[in-house]
Amino acid sequence: MQTQLHRTRHFVQDRRGAAAVEFAVLVPLFLMLVMGTWEMGTALTAGTKMAAAVREGGRLASMDFPESLNPGETINQKVEKDIKNFLTASGIPGQFVTVTVTHAEGENAGSTFDIADPDNYLKLFTITALVDYENISNFPLDYMDGQQIEAKLTFRLGRIALD
Repeated sequence: MQTQLHRTRHFVQDRRGAAAVEFAVLVPLFLMLVMGTWEMGTALTAGTKMAAAVREGGRLASMDFPESLNPGETINQKVEKDIKNFLTASGIPGQFVTVTVTHAEGENAGSTFDIADPDNYLKLFTITALVDYENISNFPLDYMDGQQIEAKLTFRLGRIALD
């Protein structure tokens, strides 16, 4: 009976360092998983906020609002400024965001779209907002440096009157 007790005690003494080794192996992996999830959550949140800002900018651009412009301001400048202000209010620094308004179809696709031009009435245009991830990250490590967050939506300028 004494031999069995001695064997059990010997087995327990051999397992004492196993928990420390398991902890040392698993904690770095767990921390990388948590930090990666945090980073992806930040990127997805930024993408959602940018899509909302672009949607609101497109809605504004599709409306007839010349009386709301500041003196010397174009509609394109107003839309860009409003998108950047929306993002700044949402926690994304608007000064780092690039906003472009381009033709979405036809021979001019990709070129600058002038919202105020009457020839563009009922034509499709795309608003794109782009920001480098390092400008919005609140994370000390550089997991996603070099990546960009982009929101792009296509709209039609003006409204069709139904008779």
